Amino acid sequence: VLEKARRYGVNVSELLRKALEEEVRRREYEEVRMLLRRASVELRRISESLGEDFAVKSIRKDRETR
Repeated sequence: VLEKARRYGVNVSELLRKALEEEVRRREYEEVRMLLRRASVELRRISESLGEDFAVKSIRKDRETR
């Protein structure tokens, strides 16, 4: 395959570099999506355990201390 690619003037190193960069980018994107999904689940769990009005109370308390 390498010989055929060279015969057709394919810059193999550039093609491989671009393909590797794209694959790494794709996998990084998927990893971030997975981490965000986990964070979302965890934040939802925390929010449920603290109560729906926790954020409102926290913001009011913070504003009152200023």
